[in-house]
Amino acid sequence: MNTPTQPLSNDNRAIPADRPLVDCHVHIFRRNMPLIPNPRHAPSYEFTAEQLEATLAEHGVQMCVIAAASPWGDCNDYVIESLRTRPLWRGTVILDPAKTDRYQLEQMARDGVVGVRLPFISMQTLPDLDSWDWRKFLYRLNELNWHVHLHLDGPRIPQVLPQLERSGVKIVIDHIGRPDPVEGIHSEGFKAVAASVQKGRTWVKLSGAYRLGPQADEQARELCRQVGYERMVWASDCPFVGDESTRYQSTIDWLARVVESPTERRRIHADNALALYYAH
Repeated sequence: MNTPTQPLSNDNRAIPADRPLVDCHVHIFRRNMPLIPNPRHAPSYEFTAEQLEATLAEHGVQMCVIAAASPWGDCNDYVIESLRTRPLWRGTVILDPAKTDRYQLEQMARDGVVGVRLPFISMQTLPDLDSWDWRKFLYRLNELNWHVHLHLDGPRIPQVLPQLERSGVKIVIDHIGRPDPVEGIHSEGFKAVAASVQKGRTWVKLSGAYRLGPQADEQARELCRQVGYERMVWASDCPFVGDESTRYQSTIDWLARVVESPTERRRIHADNALALYYAH
């Protein structure tokens, strides 16, 4: 891929041209897409695949992973449509375990889907992952070498990690695991995430700092200190639904602040993401 070297931040350190930046969590949606009842967010605007392409190009990001967004539930149509014509993009979808068969998963894999998002943060009662529907579903995802993309508040993460780990499926945890804002790195959720990463089938997105507050820096640094950088990936969370004043460049600069080593940033920005999302 002949892409120019791109600056990581205003310190002029850069990722080489053969190490493309991969944004591992972005959203796209159109204004006319149907919202689920009582969504966490209800954007009145649209952020199309074309708008995302322009944003990525402006910041020197060559590849991305579309994260299924909970306001639209399992209406994955636009995500899949966009992946079909963009070979450098990958995506996750939201699915109903009881209504999804192997054939549907295989077709979505051909379209560029590599995982299923679990938007459990919106649920007051978490699903029973030991039920037949969930065990069958997780088995199929594991067989396809997909991952589950977990979005859940930190204090409740220990309630689902054991079942996900037992299934053997790869796990990708959003936004540093959203640690408890009071207990932070000392919380049981943070400890559970760190322990899961050390078992070798869990990755964490260093993302969402703008949602987590000033403690995000400490949380990201401590997680990397405890478990290393091999299963960390970076993401912007663009277009920052609910906090649209956030600048895309600030998410790149944030990683440069919390991970000072250019070598380790290169691993997070490129190598880890390529291995996780593109080695299918």
